[in-house]
Amino acid sequence: MTPHSIEAIALTKRFGDFVADNAVSFAVPAGETYGLLGPNGAGKTTLIRMLTTLLPPTSGAARVRGHDIVREKTAVRTAIGTVSQAITTDENLTVRENLSVQGKLYGLWGGELSRRIEKRLHQVGLWDRRGQVTRQLSGGMRRRLEIARGVLHSPKVLFLDEPTTGLDPQSRRSIWDLLGEMKASDPELAVVLTTHAMDEADFLCDRVAIMDAGRILEEGAPERLKRTLDTGEHVAIETDRTVSDSDREMLLALGATNWRSPVDRHAEFQSRPGEGIGRRAAQLLEEKGYRIVHLTIAPVTLEDVFFSYTGRGLRE
Repeated sequence: MTPHSIEAIALTKRFGDFVADNAVSFAVPAGETYGLLGPNGAGKTTLIRMLTTLLPPTSGAARVRGHDIVREKTAVRTAIGTVSQAITTDENLTVRENLSVQGKLYGLWGGELSRRIEKRLHQVGLWDRRGQVTRQLSGGMRRRLEIARGVLHSPKVLFLDEPTTGLDPQSRRSIWDLLGEMKASDPELAVVLTTHAMDEADFLCDRVAIMDAGRILEEGAPERLKRTLDTGEHVAIETDRTVSDSDREMLLALGATNWRSPVDRHAEFQSRPGEGIGRRAAQLLEEKGYRIVHLTIAPVTLEDVFFSYTGRGLRE
């Protein structure tokens, strides 16, 4: 078994004066699902394009399944499967023809190719559509076809760049199930996943890296990262009018942190676990004459961790 499926050391990519990835170092052991989380422009897609040999690094080094991404491109490409954000299947070919072309590119022919096509199309629920022209498929079906094509040759490292963007909950779940089946059938399969869906990262990933401005800011198992926050509960209170500045200060003194008011009459903050600050805050507001329309108290989430490192400001 290969100790590490991916090893990156100070991997850097510059476009003129712009640094997309700045000395990024990390390792993904065989069998691990590793998530890359970050706002738009954080450097995730550029990093994947370097690791899949589509972009040469400006400096630094990386190996995939022991093969150098610059000197051994063919060996790297043979070992990996990729599913990009864009839909790249040929819309004028049938479902089966798309997979057939992909398989032949990887040296698969005859009965072996037919068996793999049937297996993958059953896994993504498209076997009954195998003769249908691809342009007639729904968006969710085409995304599932992209997944089937990316894993047809049974890669040892799978790169998924926002694979469930725009999918309905049923389609998202089917892709999660497919990944689970693949991991169960091949314990060495390593998966690198970029996603903006924090629930997806929390559910699928053994470890995640939070990226911003071309750097990895923090890395670890989702549960460990959630425990690193000083706060343990997320509180959202909807009132019949906007909380005044003086009453906001009262709640901050009570123990509320990371206060935000996303819209008028809504107050959201975090609090230490087990101290009942959310309910005490609601009670104090009622005593001040506010009517509580809705109160939600939830455990800290991976999204809270993400915002704690990257902030909440909108990005271009």
